[in-house]
Amino acid sequence: MNIALAENIRSFRKQRSLTQEQLAEVLGVTVGAVYKWEAKLSVPDLSLIVEMADFFDTSVDVLLGYEMKDNRQAATVRRLKEYRRSKDRAGILEAEKALKKYPNSFEIVYNSAIMYEMFGLEQEDKGQLRRALELLEHSRLLLAQNSDPKISEHTIYGDMAEVYISLGEVDQAVELLKKHNSGGIYNDLIGLTLASDCKCCDEAIPFLSEALLKNVTSLLRTIIGYMNVFFERNEYKDAQDMLLWAIDILGGLRETGKRSFFEKVNAVLYAFLAYTQIKMGSKDDAYRSLCHAKQMAEDFDAAPDYSVNAVRYITYGEMASAHDNLGATAMEGVQKAIDSIKDNCLSALWKEVNEHEG
Repeated sequence: MNIALAENIRSFRKQRSLTQEQLAEVLGVTVGAVYKWEAKLSVPDLSLIVEMADFFDTSVDVLLGYEMKDNRQAATVRRLKEYRRSKDRAGILEAEKALKKYPNSFEIVYNSAIMYEMFGLEQEDKGQLRRALELLEHSRLLLAQNSDPKISEHTIYGDMAEVYISLGEVDQAVELLKKHNSGGIYNDLIGLTLASDCKCCDEAIPFLSEALLKNVTSLLRTIIGYMNVFFERNEYKDAQDMLLWAIDILGGLRETGKRSFFEKVNAVLYAFLAYTQIKMGSKDDAYRSLCHAKQMAEDFDAAPDYSVNAVRYITYGEMASAHDNLGATAMEGVQKAIDSIKDNCLSALWKEVNEHEG
């Protein structure tokens, strides 16, 4: 509820070209009283508010500047999200009011929990973090109401674990994360917590290794997705920059003296890079990129190694291998990439590289 009484008294007074002294005389009060009302230092009695509304030919609601807040559930959820987005601590009071009105609404309980978690983490306020835990647990019991596919029991447990970590209760956090680590969703957080808070480096390595491999693979899929978007939009500079970034990342994962399956991926990326260079008028650069693609593909195919332990930083206690849909060999992968683009200049340049290098 918003009140604008002070502003409205001043506005109505000035509309009628009255001084504070003249309004005070009309109402039978001191000029000091009118000054305090307009300066928000005091509020007139209800009888005087009614008298002023009558004098100004308006309603009490208009004089007060009263605007009724939309307290329906959907509107309340939107306000909670806005308070969180703007980091407005007034949202805490709003959340508690909403929780009293809608104590068993998933959206209200969950969004209130996330707000308490955010402010608790920022302020290192244990009371707010405890309140966040309480609300997260309650929201978990209300999950049947949830319609947001990004929120699940696993993500709620992840939020709870982060709160436990902030409270210094790392053992409980790790136990919770391990128990709900479906698909390795929390490998990175488990590894980080074990290494930094528990100083259990040997135990952390397998989780960090799996997290690194999974996240790099996910990043590559994302980059290829962006690349296709950029190709469709003829935004070849953006495609080139992203491909160079990907090639650099994979190059940094090369273990000295070893060739991992990421070499095969990089050979394919160089083929795509050549296409962007052709489109940007750099045929010589495209030729060099295709030479890189051919050399890397042939080197990998000479001694293919799909073991994940061939990747720098990755350590698995058990034998594990990677697989892809690029092609049976790296050279086949490069050829498939070039064929998929259907660009005569690229195909001709690839033929020239093979004839010259051959």
